[in-house]
Amino acid sequence: MTILNQIYLYLICLGTFLAVDLFWLGVVAKKFYRQELGELMAESTNWAAAFIFYLLFVVGVVVFVVNPALEKGSLIRSTGFGFLFGLIAYATYDLTNLATLAGWSLKVTGVDLLWGGVLSAIVSTVGYLAANTFLP
Repeated sequence: MTILNQIYLYLICLGTFLAVDLFWLGVVAKKFYRQELGELMAESTNWAAAFIFYLLFVVGVVVFVVNPALEKGSLIRSTGFGFLFGLIAYATYDLTNLATLAGWSLKVTGVDLLWGGVLSAIVSTVGYLAANTFLP
């Protein structure tokens, strides 16, 4: 795959990640996080930090999940390892918070771990399918 195609793949995965995660955070789970985390949540989102996370996380999805799955020609590999990658990445954050922050919710940890896996599986699946469909 050419560098230009890698950039297209990255942008497809980034767009998917942003759309799905912002819908989750802004619509589906917004009240859940407020109820569970309460005073731990900032009044406003630090968008610079969030965007840096998004940029880096998607690099990981493309490099460690989608590209190897494309080399193997396996959608199942992309989806499965996408889930595992997201679960592990989100576990780093959530389990560290659970271990170190008073008031961090076990329920948030469980939901967030599952969400990280599902989100990454979605992004990996879309990236794999897009690369096979649109990128030579």
